Amino acid sequence: MPTASDLIPPAVAAKLDDLARRYEEASHALQDPDVAGDFKRVRELSIRRAAIEPVVTDYLAMQAALAEAADLEAVIASGEDKELASLARDELPAVRARAEALARAALEKLVSADDRAIGSVVLELRAGVGGDEAALWTAELLDMYRRLADKRGWSFELMDLSEGGGGAAAGSGIKGAVATIAGPGVWSELAHEAGTHCVKRVPATETQGRIHTSTATVAALPEPEEIDLKIDPADVMEDITTAQGPGGQNVNKVSTAVHLIHRPTGVEVRMQESKSQRQNREKAWRLLRARLYELELQKQRAEREKARNAQIGSADRSERIRTYRFKEGMAVDHRLNQDFNLIGVLSAGEAMDDMLRALQEQETARRLAAM
Repeated sequence: MPTASDLIPPAVAAKLDDLARRYEEASHALQDPDVAGDFKRVRELSIRRAAIEPVVTDYLAMQAALAEAADLEAVIASGEDKELASLARDELPAVRARAEALARAALEKLVSADDRAIGSVVLELRAGVGGDEAALWTAELLDMYRRLADKRGWSFELMDLSEGGGGAAAGSGIKGAVATIAGPGVWSELAHEAGTHCVKRVPATETQGRIHTSTATVAALPEPEEIDLKIDPADVMEDITTAQGPGGQNVNKVSTAVHLIHRPTGVEVRMQESKSQRQNREKAWRLLRARLYELELQKQRAEREKARNAQIGSADRSERIRTYRFKEGMAVDHRLNQDFNLIGVLSAGEAMDDMLRALQEQETARRLAAM
């Protein structure tokens, strides 16, 4: 009969054993009264445990099925009770098949367990080519992600917003925005949104009815816990200034804007959305950690996947991942080479669900093949 090493390579089994240990530790920690009083810690532990629970459950069930199969084989081999041996012989194939199915399920969930453990994502949207139309398109994408967050029950926090030429009027465009979206499964889904989003449509300002192409870029950054990334404060230069409005004029007479520069990498962050210097500093440091964490992930991806051609889930801003064609009423995802209902995608409806599910399945298949 197949053994555990036949179904799952020993190195992968060691990883699964470690996940089972971490699941047990998180479960014990959540029962600790001292932890229960710390809402942030409870949330982090709950997300982490929920992320690995499916793979741990399947792995332990596979081990139980293998143990059951071994017991049945022992009954058959003993030959002491012919009737019992006959029943065991009839039952054994189904138990073996169950163990093999559980092993496959555990492997599929394993390759996405780390993604599910990331409970917060920083989305950066920037208007690309297309002038005012690109700014309007960027605002629509931001609304799309806000609707998706509402539908999934994720929290949505707008950290920074740079308005377009239309000013603060309703329906105006934006040059850029930074938002934090947090909740179970958020990275598994939003990691696939990184890249260039193209829109083909007739702008409201177009008098000849010609279709224009405009773009917006999206960067999806996993927001790490502070324990995941250590930054030496001595490496960060901090500058406090007054917030700046359109045209460079001061919009705040008090110095509340926070500008951070990480000297070793040159990464810069400026935050001025809040009127509170303390809040701007907190948001700036969160964004800086996310950007530095993403840099480290990029280095690891480059070392690990030099031969990789498909860049699914990366934050490559130059990659065109999707085109939204208003005339045809479809959104074409170029990685899947499939089209989806445009309104269903922009409204975060069923079409968006189908597209994100297909992207996750494609990435899972790629990772399993690499394994």
